[in-house]
Amino acid sequence: MLRTYALAGCLLCSAAAIAQQKMDFEKYDPVSTLKVPEHPLSRAKFPFVDVHNHQWNMGSASLGNLTSAMDKLNMRVMVNLSGGNGSGLKAMTDNIKASAPKRFLVFHNINFNGIGEEGWTAKAVAQLEQDVREGAGGLKVFKNLGLSVKDNKGNRVAVDDPRLDAIWAKCGELKIPVLIHTADPKPFWDPVDEHNERWLEIVTHPGRKRGPDNPAPWETLIAEQHRMFKKHPKTTFIDAHFGWYANDLAKLSRLMDDMPNIVVEFGAVIAELGRQPKTARAFFEKYQDRILFGKDSWVPEEYATYFRVLETADEYFPYHKKYHAFWRMYGLNLPDNILKKVYYKNALRILPKIDKTQFPD
Repeated sequence: MLRTYALAGCLLCSAAAIAQQKMDFEKYDPVSTLKVPEHPLSRAKFPFVDVHNHQWNMGSASLGNLTSAMDKLNMRVMVNLSGGNGSGLKAMTDNIKASAPKRFLVFHNINFNGIGEEGWTAKAVAQLEQDVREGAGGLKVFKNLGLSVKDNKGNRVAVDDPRLDAIWAKCGELKIPVLIHTADPKPFWDPVDEHNERWLEIVTHPGRKRGPDNPAPWETLIAEQHRMFKKHPKTTFIDAHFGWYANDLAKLSRLMDDMPNIVVEFGAVIAELGRQPKTARAFFEKYQDRILFGKDSWVPEEYATYFRVLETADEYFPYHKKYHAFWRMYGLNLPDNILKKVYYKNALRILPKIDKTQFPD
């Protein structure tokens, strides 16, 4: 009897000790016991164009190490969206011409300083034209437009501000695309509580949190972007990050049907696609001519996640950043004809300055 009581006491003590253990969600990272076929990839099946990358020092850096890393991934062309403008952009295009003329494309960036001053728009258009002559293959608009860009009177400049219309129109005339990032994920504007799916990202990166009107509601910013798209139907817009609708592909589908001049890229939102493989595959099938490969940050080992989601039928595998996606993903198992379009064929059509000779038919 005494032995029975002692055993019961030990069990109660163990249960109490377990109950007292506290673990932060950030630290909880269980190893899955699921046994299913795995096909991790380190190299894309076909050569690809990454339309969303950032290389800030391309004007002076040696490009040899960068191209070697690209070769290991099977990346044939990298689009550097951080080209700047004027002499800085020319330094980049000159360096590319001298050392790796087929492997990189640089995008022009608008200098918003002084917007609202007399002649600002004409100067901005002239700078764009000059940079395109120097080799720029497109225009990249960062999220500061709509969020932090202010005019010469201190007012927020909306994404669809009419003072920018001549720039978007000129891109259409020059047949170069505009890759634009507007706002951020919607949960950044929502309360930081147990219902916010981006809770972990916000608490680990508190600078990303915005108030409901900081500097405008999320819906207002996105509506400004869409009005701009519709106002310039002859200009091709690449809506970065799936326009922040990778979590609502039915909504994105309606938008793409309504605005045939937009295409999308999935930089930093591949985890959204990987958790809805059936819906995402159907979306890729329907819009196979309007989806581009984009990654965003240059971390070579993270491309493996993208290849695995796109190419395999693997089940229940992790994303590479828990604060972006604490869930597991599934492969879309896209057929070769769609993979080729996403990896390079769509980019070759939309970015005419890419040398097509380095890609298969």
